Amino acid sequence: MKMDLQQFLISVLYFYNYLVVFYFIAINIIYILLNFLSFFEIRKYVRENRVVNTGIVFRSNFYIPVSVLMPAYNESQNIVDSVKSMLQLHYPEFEIIVINDGSKDDTAELLKAAYKMTEVSFEPSNSLPCKNVRGIYVSKTHRNLIMIDKQNGGKADALNAGVNYSKYPLFCALDADSVLDNESILKISRAFIEEPDIIAAGGIIRVINGCRIEAGEVVSIDLPGSVLAKFQIIEYLRGFLFGRTGWSAINSMLIISGAFGIFKKKEVVEAGGYRSDTVGEDMELVVRLYNKYRPEKKMKIKFIPDPVCYTEVPETLGVLSRQRNRWQRGLIDSLLLNMNMLFNPRYGAVGLIAMPFFVFFEMLGPVIEFSGYIVFLVSLWLGIVNYKFVLLFTMASISLGIILSVSSILLEELTFKKYSSVSQASWLFLYSVLENFGYKQLNTYFRFRGTIDYILGNKHWGEMTRLGFKKDK
Repeated sequence: MKMDLQQFLISVLYFYNYLVVFYFIAINIIYILLNFLSFFEIRKYVRENRVVNTGIVFRSNFYIPVSVLMPAYNESQNIVDSVKSMLQLHYPEFEIIVINDGSKDDTAELLKAAYKMTEVSFEPSNSLPCKNVRGIYVSKTHRNLIMIDKQNGGKADALNAGVNYSKYPLFCALDADSVLDNESILKISRAFIEEPDIIAAGGIIRVINGCRIEAGEVVSIDLPGSVLAKFQIIEYLRGFLFGRTGWSAINSMLIISGAFGIFKKKEVVEAGGYRSDTVGEDMELVVRLYNKYRPEKKMKIKFIPDPVCYTEVPETLGVLSRQRNRWQRGLIDSLLLNMNMLFNPRYGAVGLIAMPFFVFFEMLGPVIEFSGYIVFLVSLWLGIVNYKFVLLFTMASISLGIILSVSSILLEELTFKKYSSVSQASWLFLYSVLENFGYKQLNTYFRFRGTIDYILGNKHWGEMTRLGFKKDK
């Protein structure tokens, strides 16, 4: 009996080692294919838009008015600069709606004082569910700036309130700790004019840590002093330039970052708005839009690589851990709530390619990877695998990780080149190598913990500490 149990455990270890190897081969094949798709897609985008004059949209009647929604909870560090940045957007017709979601700091008071805001009577145009609205304020100096003061209900609840009081057919969901390039709305809204089937679009998120802000604008781009923040620059470039561009190319992009996305209001309202019972409200809405509209009509959700939103990223392990934990729980929630799409041909590439990838590689990936490290060590100790195999597998894993990261930096330098100096590019290449020796494994652990927390029913958002933007003296 004891021998049978021992043989069973050895068989399980063998099986799991094969599973990890298969997982490694499969995910890297998919990443390489996405990289090829993304490379040609971005080169095509750059070539087609090299001679496009965005000012034509600004001076013509061919534009769609946009409501910019900025949920704010305890954002006193950045809120005035963020709003100042929004007010300088190059766009013919837009409104800015800041939703003060029951902040415990002086976010609301700072806005009222900076922009001379007075309370007005204002009726909502939609009725998405949200917490009680205590007051509506309009700026005397900027008539297109509105603040909604409401009871705390979370980000999704705040966005629903913003949608309810917005007046334009497109709305832009934007984090309050973010700064947009002043032509970002112009560039991203063009997609809705050129392709009427688009119901949502996202731009690229770049790291603001280390950049210099003047009068609400990013005036110089530099690398942050924090090692963690530098690693996240690589991560964001890889995730957006390759990941989302590739999925967008086959109309299967399941994520638009909550930091910067534009949506057709009509479709979002018909779909029920944002869900307030999930910590991944941004991804869940996008997946639900596919779920609702993809079988009924031709529709697209697109990633545009040029419109830039700068956002603050965590510089401490504690904040980074909470963020990645929340992202993983949100991803799991979004997928499980829409599992009817998995392998469903009615949803095209979304059901047959994107959903299986996100379920088996993004949702279950952290569990397979983290447990794989443990199983490899146990197998090595028991002699089930030899040192040469482990060494070769580790070297292959790290080498492919370096290739994928370095290729994202190369693509950045060949196209948009935001980090223009030789010194900046050199540091980014160095960190694209170094992230494979600890940072990626740490992220796997954070996401693994997020999976465990989801199973245990943890719905907590997790507090994000802000450092504030770097400003000129």
